[in-house]
Amino acid sequence: MAADVFHVVAGVPYTVSTVMFCAALAGVLTAWYVSEKTLSIHSIRTRRRETFYWATVLATFALGTAIGDLTAGTLNLGYLSSGILFAVAIAAPALSGRFAWLSPVAAFWSAYILTRPLGASFADWLGVPAGRGGVGWGTGPVTPALLVPIVALVGYLAVSCKDTPAEQRTAAGAAGRQTKTSQGAGI
Repeated sequence: MAADVFHVVAGVPYTVSTVMFCAALAGVLTAWYVSEKTLSIHSIRTRRRETFYWATVLATFALGTAIGDLTAGTLNLGYLSSGILFAVAIAAPALSGRFAWLSPVAAFWSAYILTRPLGASFADWLGVPAGRGGVGWGTGPVTPALLVPIVALVGYLAVSCKDTPAEQRTAAGAAGRQTKTSQGAGI
């Protein structure tokens, strides 16, 4: 909404808000790294790190909306083409992280930043009327159509722990076994 408010209410072009939110995101990530010496989401165990995380999420959402609307509207790519562009773009950090060309932390944040314009472009394409280059479902049906697969994926990851580093899964399993042993011993 921040990008849309700047554009619709204040008349700020998406080119300007994209640069502005990119600078804000860079500032938050820089402050986080300087302060904490890490940007790993697996190290978010303090209130300060969580604050940096949520500031990053907010800046990412604003940037993602601005750049998605920039490519779809200002650059006249349309919503579907923008979605395809961001789908191709998100493959770069995914492959770079998978094949260790990029650190896992850098690959994560690069991909994470691209999830917002990727999702927004496809959601806009599905929701807006055909006259504006969309499918015309409207925002009502698009919300559950996208929410169901997202909830299913998050549920799968929560149960499978495939998104948790192996050393954390091992430590959590050992802690769980220790708790059960302690309870069984009457401690």
